[in-house]
Amino acid sequence: MNRRICLIVLSAVTIMYSKANAQQVPANLKISALNMENISYPFTPHFIHLKLQRQLFSLEYMDVHPNRPNGKTIMLLHGKNFDGSYWKQTADVLTKKGYRVVIPDQLGFGKSDKPQNFQFSFQNLASNTKAILDKLGVKKVIVLGHSMGGMIATRFSLMYPQIVEKLILEDPIGLENYNLLVPRVSVDTWYKSELAQTYATRKAYQLKFYYGGKWDSAYDETLNNNATWTMNKKDYPKIAWTSALCYDMIMTQPVCTDFDKLNLPTLLIIGQEDRTAVGKSYALKEVGDKMGDYPKLGKLTHNKIKGSELVELPGIGHLPHVQNFKAFIEPLLAFLEK
Repeated sequence: MNRRICLIVLSAVTIMYSKANAQQVPANLKISALNMENISYPFTPHFIHLKLQRQLFSLEYMDVHPNRPNGKTIMLLHGKNFDGSYWKQTADVLTKKGYRVVIPDQLGFGKSDKPQNFQFSFQNLASNTKAILDKLGVKKVIVLGHSMGGMIATRFSLMYPQIVEKLILEDPIGLENYNLLVPRVSVDTWYKSELAQTYATRKAYQLKFYYGGKWDSAYDETLNNNATWTMNKKDYPKIAWTSALCYDMIMTQPVCTDFDKLNLPTLLIIGQEDRTAVGKSYALKEVGDKMGDYPKLGKLTHNKIKGSELVELPGIGHLPHVQNFKAFIEPLLAFLEK
């Protein structure tokens, strides 16, 4: 069966699965607008306006202050299928410990603008994030990145080593070089794939790869903001295009090649049930079957980043801070307090 036929079959299966699982969509669910203007965030949204590539964009961030500051700031960077709102519980605990918490929505995500004509790169996203810290007057920062946020956090730490005190990578993608494992996938192909997504397929993906096949109603909130975009017929094509551009960035701009250049205290928090692998469905089966092996990748990355600490979380998938917050927060706090 050639690749074109495989894609046709996959699309047909996706459509049938979506119809069969339509009941998974909760009744009266609020559908996200383009920039989530209709969605409440856990903390007050602020905006910075940046001129980038001859265009003016608005980027959202939350700046959460503790009642009793300890003088330290931690920045939380979200993953590709998420926005900054899923850090609420983490931010609540950190502010109680005295940390100032900064939570950006990257360009193309959450309440930030969705560019249709933009060259995405991890360097660009890192420099945008630095602009937020500059606006806030933050001179030193601890960086925590989850999933794609881990790739941004890595690039940010390499670009601005003078301001990063510590680095935490929570189940980051990009622990393997997708560019060497997956045949070239065009932006147009990613776009078609994103257009085919539904609430049901988004949930099914997270169920399989993020939570090990077991769903809890507590996961709904994390899913809903981004999954309901697929139900926004007016704006979803714009969101799907931005997503496709980001997939191309992930596939073609590896950070794992530079892990050995990191020279700062680093903590890896790795869910042992995580099997997330970008582009896996486009790889040869014998290659794809070996991708996303986080128990193996966590150890390899630990060995690449000199002096790093590795915390392996058994029974936990791609989203430790949602799936099992206690297992996530305890090693994080212990690392921060060293």
